[in-house]
Amino acid sequence: MEEKITYQSPIGCLEIIIDKNEITALSIVSNDKCVTSSNSSIGVQIVQQLKEYFEGKRTEFNLPLRLKGTSFQTQVWDELAKIPYGETISYHELAHRVGNDKAYRAVGNANGKNPICLIVPCHRVIQSNGGIGGYAYGTDVKKFLLNLEKNK
Repeated sequence: MEEKITYQSPIGCLEIIIDKNEITALSIVSNDKCVTSSNSSIGVQIVQQLKEYFEGKRTEFNLPLRLKGTSFQTQVWDELAKIPYGETISYHELAHRVGNDKAYRAVGNANGKNPICLIVPCHRVIQSNGGIGGYAYGTDVKKFLLNLEKNK
C-alpha cells in the first residue's frame, strides 16, 4: 500500500511517496498544511534522516529506494548517488561517468527528472565553468543545499 508523507524542511514542504517500504518519490511541493506524520517505520526513518541532514548531522542517507525510469536515466541516477556529500561535479563529468562525454545535455535532462531529490543528490551537479546550473526546484534551493553541505 502506498503511503504519502510530508515533512516541513528549511527548503519547503517535502512530499515523500513510499510503496512497499521503498521510497519511490521525494519532491518539494506547495502545501500550506505540511504536517509531518507517518504510521510506518520507514516513514519515521525517512523523517529522522531528513531532519539530521538539514541539521548538518547526516552526510549519507541509508534508505531503501526504488527508482523508476529509462535505463539511461537510472544509470545517471546511480552515478548521482556516488557524488560525495559536500562535493560537486559538472554535467560533462557526469556524462563521462555514464560513458558518453558528449551526452551532457541528456545527462542534464535525466538529472532534472530525478524522482528522489536530496537523497539522490542531483543538486551536486553544476556547470563546467563553475556556474550553478539549473535545478527543478529553483536555483535558490540548489544554492541553499550546496551551502549547507559546504559548511559542514
